Amino acid sequence: MFNAEKPSLDELPSSAQLIRSTVIAAASAVVILVTVVLPAEYNIDPTGIGGVLGLAEMGEIKTQLAEEAEADRLLELEVTGGDQSSFLDGIFGLFVGAAHAQEAEVWRDETTFTLAPGDSAEWKLVMTQGQTAEYRMLVEGGRVNFDLHGHGGGQSVTYERGRGSTGEEGEIVAAFDGEHGWFWRNRDSETATVTVQVRGEYAEFKDAS
Repeated sequence: MFNAEKPSLDELPSSAQLIRSTVIAAASAVVILVTVVLPAEYNIDPTGIGGVLGLAEMGEIKTQLAEEAEADRLLELEVTGGDQSSFLDGIFGLFVGAAHAQEAEVWRDETTFTLAPGDSAEWKLVMTQGQTAEYRMLVEGGRVNFDLHGHGGGQSVTYERGRGSTGEEGEIVAAFDGEHGWFWRNRDSETATVTVQVRGEYAEFKDAS
């Protein structure tokens, strides 16, 4: 191995020289920061040199891009509530819920009629024993009395009776083969509009008045 000669004390830099070098390096760094880095990265050009060198324009573009990216991020957070997966789950849930709601509101048949005071009407489902049908009855403008019953083959049955009804819903399970449905009469002093919606197991929904 070679033994290098140690420098003499006279050859080593003095403390003053080290301090001067440090100050020069720091000053150079400040100059580069002010004239190059700030204009190019942040569009901050206190000396005007960045504009002359075209660095300020670069910084302006970067600043605009950063602002647009931040605006997009905030908008996404506002829409998703900060959780994109939760947002997607919510959208999926809305579609599923809407599909279920739409399916729940599909009725096979529907009829609407108006009953003046004292008027009556009768609608029946043609069903066989054991068949089941769902119904919803809506009454607007007044109230009606009704008799939900069935008859056929010499048999008859009363399922339900109502007085002063403004609406009902439920199901009919046919006790035997025949016609099963409603007789309405308006005993109110106001004209009533009745809407009946039905679905399920039956052959026909017909006016039996």
